[in-house]
Amino acid sequence: MIQTNGFVHFTIPVKELDRSEEFYTTIFGFRRLRRNNHMVFMNAHGTSFVLTLSENPIEPNRGDKHDIHTAFRVSSEEYDRAKTFLAERGIPIFKEEDRPTGTFQGRSAYFHDPDRNVIEIIDLVRGPVAEGE
Repeated sequence: MIQTNGFVHFTIPVKELDRSEEFYTTIFGFRRLRRNNHMVFMNAHGTSFVLTLSENPIEPNRGDKHDIHTAFRVSSEEYDRAKTFLAERGIPIFKEEDRPTGTFQGRSAYFHDPDRNVIEIIDLVRGPVAEGE
């Protein structure tokens, strides 16, 4: 068995670096760490991810399915504010949940980034991350 200490980053496939960098910095306030001709390294408040140009079509989910997605944790107050913020910018939430049971419990909202990658924001009230704090 390989014993890891966590992860270094994850990758989100994109078709246009400028458009995607603007989306993640404007919508979430994430900060660019570094950029080259095919990747933008982003800082998500202490967690890193990479926006990477994809030569393949980007269609992780058909329609409004959300099985493949990236979830970002928000506070209860921020969850409510974020829904209004997204609506004001014309970014529709296509699914909302309030899960009282399961691995990750709390309110969540799903929407698409410019490449139709599914993004979830979650007001996590109980789950592996929330319990260990």
